[in-house]
Amino acid sequence: MLVKLKSMFDLKNAKDSSQGFQVLEMMDSMNHEQLVFCNDKETGLKAIIAIHDTTLGPALGGTRMWHYDNEVDALIDVLRLSRGMTFKAAITGLNLGGGKAVIIGDAKKLKSEPLMRKFGQFVNSLGGKYITAEDVGMSAEDMKFVKMETDSVTGIPVEMGGSGDPSPVTAYGVYMGMKASAKYKWGSDDLKDKKVVVQGIGHVGENLVKHLSEEGAKVIINDINQDNLNRVSELYNTEIVDGDSVYDIDMDIYSPCALGATINDITIDKLKCEIIAGAANNQLKDENKHANILKDKDILYAPDFLINAGGLINVYSELNGYDREKAIEKTRRIFDTTLEIFVKAEEENITTNAAALKLAKERIQQAKN
Repeated sequence: MLVKLKSMFDLKNAKDSSQGFQVLEMMDSMNHEQLVFCNDKETGLKAIIAIHDTTLGPALGGTRMWHYDNEVDALIDVLRLSRGMTFKAAITGLNLGGGKAVIIGDAKKLKSEPLMRKFGQFVNSLGGKYITAEDVGMSAEDMKFVKMETDSVTGIPVEMGGSGDPSPVTAYGVYMGMKASAKYKWGSDDLKDKKVVVQGIGHVGENLVKHLSEEGAKVIINDINQDNLNRVSELYNTEIVDGDSVYDIDMDIYSPCALGATINDITIDKLKCEIIAGAANNQLKDENKHANILKDKDILYAPDFLINAGGLINVYSELNGYDREKAIEKTRRIFDTTLEIFVKAEEENITTNAAALKLAKERIQQAKN
């Protein structure tokens, strides 16, 4: 299989490149261990499972179902997401590796019990090396069907002994990371009267809005789903901002909670905030370039794979018997780790993203040694 990609570190120009190379080279550039391409004509399943690193344990990461424009986009997404899961587990102190899966297709039209069960069979064929869970376009109910075919699944419904929807715990971790950012930036973790823009009002975004509203923050919400916006706005008395105008307003904190790469060449010059702390994965379109620009602009960036780790902590706890209180307590520690990263970045004069990656890679290297 030949994929037209210029460089692993230039994925944004992938489809425009004329310098093609094989997928194995692409995997090597990101240090992936394994890629599994799944196809089933009967159910319409087309999926990719990416296993990035299993040094610390089996690769655990959710399955995302999305209507990608093409297979290259799906491949890039699963490679970046699985890499992020490795560092998320490592920096959080979990004995897990990094993996992720994507199913190509519109979840509202294509998803079915047979499709999910067939996907479960593919997961099962990996013999426990990859453990799946829910992500965008998925639910605990979908994981129930996967569970019928494999034990390598978490995030299953509560009535089946699982933890159910991990979104509330993910949101709580982001909230802790945001409060730590405020503590470091302003000397207090109090978010009362702070102007916070939450972009993406899905399950995680809505739970984050709840925490912020209860603390007295001035919350502004943005999403492509107008009905959802109106419902959440009425429920929590929040302001709504439409479309890309979200990047033009003055705010204290920008919280991206939808899909990734919202911090890019176009938006980064528009942003008028002092802190970026959100739930979305891969928020920086170019992690080195854009992290350095944020540093130069004195915008404090809370690394996404650190503060959105609550969901991973929650599903990980299922592996040894689910205890919600223990999961919440471990998620609360994201506050301390976030402060540690900020101090490390300042002392070494590097970006907060680089400091977080360095800490995660050190733990992986120690395990290898």
